[in-house]
Amino acid sequence: MPEFNYDELRSKLNAGDPWPQIYMFKFIVPSQNQKIALVESLFADDAEIKLQPSSGGKYTSVTARVVMLDAEQIIDIYKKAAEIEGIISL
Repeated sequence: MPEFNYDELRSKLNAGDPWPQIYMFKFIVPSQNQKIALVESLFADDAEIKLQPSSGGKYTSVTARVVMLDAEQIIDIYKKAAEIEGIISL
């Protein structure tokens, strides 16, 4: 699997609205409490996190809205999330 292009993401993020800004992360993980907890732990306590199980219950969508200070904070979260087995970043 090719490495994700974080430089391209950084450029797109910095071309948008000024910082800080609210950013929405969306991940899909297997519906296992440990995996969901690992995703939730990527964010501070003040993050707005919503969980939505798939219709079959096999996967859970995790949406987090959080204030980010710069593009590097966003990229750091994506890099940490990539270490969680079975995660899909949207």
